Amino acid sequence: MRGRLLIPIFLYMAPVLMVLFAFPRQSVMSARRQSQDDSQKASTVLFIAAPVYESRAALQGDERFPQGAQVRVLRGGGRPEPLVPTLAWSADPSVSFDGKTVLVAGKQTAGDPWQIWQVGIDGSALRRVLSSDADLIRPLWMPDDRIVYARKTLSGFVLETAGLDGKDTLRLSYGPGNYIPDDVLRDGRVLFESGFPLGLGQVPEMYLVYADGSGVESVRCDRGSAREHGRQLLNGDIVFTHGPRLARFTSALADEAPVAAPYGDYAGDVAEMPDGRWLLSVRVRGQKHYSIRVWKRGSDATAPLAGDAGRDLVEPVLAVPRVVPNRHPSALHDWTTGNLLALDARQSRAGALTATPAVVRVETRSDTGQPVALGTAPVETDGSFFLQAPADRPLRFILLDAQGNLLRQQHGWMWIRKGEQRICVGCHAGPERAPENRVPQILLRSTTPANVTGPLTTASAGGH
Repeated sequence: MRGRLLIPIFLYMAPVLMVLFAFPRQSVMSARRQSQDDSQKASTVLFIAAPVYESRAALQGDERFPQGAQVRVLRGGGRPEPLVPTLAWSADPSVSFDGKTVLVAGKQTAGDPWQIWQVGIDGSALRRVLSSDADLIRPLWMPDDRIVYARKTLSGFVLETAGLDGKDTLRLSYGPGNYIPDDVLRDGRVLFESGFPLGLGQVPEMYLVYADGSGVESVRCDRGSAREHGRQLLNGDIVFTHGPRLARFTSALADEAPVAAPYGDYAGDVAEMPDGRWLLSVRVRGQKHYSIRVWKRGSDATAPLAGDAGRDLVEPVLAVPRVVPNRHPSALHDWTTGNLLALDARQSRAGALTATPAVVRVETRSDTGQPVALGTAPVETDGSFFLQAPADRPLRFILLDAQGNLLRQQHGWMWIRKGEQRICVGCHAGPERAPENRVPQILLRSTTPANVTGPLTTASAGGH
């Protein structure tokens, strides 16, 4: 399911001409290089140093740093030093919007579970924000003094948010598998990783969800290979890795676009510097471990910033103020169900159905992981259907013809939150597809959704 319900030239040139005529060309180039060096030295950069880094381990519910990790800080071109030396292990630095404090996942002793801590950018005022008997990893800042992170459960990592006071915990993900946050976009949505198909697959893919857990969807439906470690740039693009390649999502394109970066094995988590250069975690030819390097777009080489012959250096973060993302005003209700409207289930990026679907079957998962049918809802001749399904449970949809033959099915899982009212254009039509300007036939027949809650829900959902 995709989509959602509302929701004078000479004056400028004169200083340049004076510089060009006043200095030899070599002096100008030297001054430019010196300016870049000063900019690089003036930056405060945080990153993780670890003897072993398993980038996809969290998507299997495993440990990314089996031999420990340490957040290091590089200030003004000096030598890297530990940010929080009092913690035995530390990882996942996330700098606050004002650039003054840092969230980290940390352990007081190696045998402890990962907890979430807050510390000043100067290493002072360390305090524990969230504690648990299970691992809490990848904390990211959100508006209104809230954070999003991944909590390890018996069934895998789930997405949660909480206040900086450790209260008002809210779960965002309700499907099987593991969910790892990557970034909080400027529109307020959480960018996260999971396997494809969602909830079942092993290949990393990137998805989006609002701060209340509603509106979960793929960033794109073009199905790339092993997308991971996404970060949003200042221009709004999302940059991510394909191992030896970098790629990006940009609003102007429905498919991913390649980034012409130098060859290397990328660990992801690109950080953009104020002058437009990128901080990359990359393993170049001849190196055993990842190092932090600087790349200017268009250049065919990267420059070293920090390296360690015995450790991987990953997840670079720049300690600078940044824009606070938009706050998402939740429209959820304390119901047990949500409503789903499909405008034309025949539509898909895989091609429109030639056969006519008659019904859509809705399934969830049992506590043992087996598919459970919740019921069916009619599909009109224009492909539209309107149904009510259980909230906060994994859901998937299967289109059948009048004889009960399978026409198309959803292999992964999605969910709707309590009281969520959701509209999609078509089954995997993609979030970039606009709906037709017409009233769907299902609403001309009835504005009451078909009840497909099965035996799991008996309480009324309230109004429609």
